[in-house]
Amino acid sequence: MVVILMERVSSSARGELSRWLVEVKSGVFVGRISAVVREKLWERICVPAGGGATLIYTTNTEQGFAVKTNGKSRYRIVDLEGVFLAEAP
Repeated sequence: MVVILMERVSSSARGELSRWLVEVKSGVFVGRISAVVREKLWERICVPAGGGATLIYTTNTEQGFAVKTNGKSRYRIVDLEGVFLAEAP
């Protein structure tokens, strides 16, 4: 399972994601894609400036998922000894 949160990005960036994932709410994309597709999409998302993106995907960790962030976001994700926490500004 993959969840991508997009903040303050262009409609073309959102359109790119909608080819592979379902936009369940404005800027929130969910789907089931391979790791290769996930990484290629992440590379494409990270290029546009000005906005922010958060990628959450299932993996073999204590919490069962991993988090990647890029750009400006409302919250900062902190890795505290393998546990991800959201920190408010």
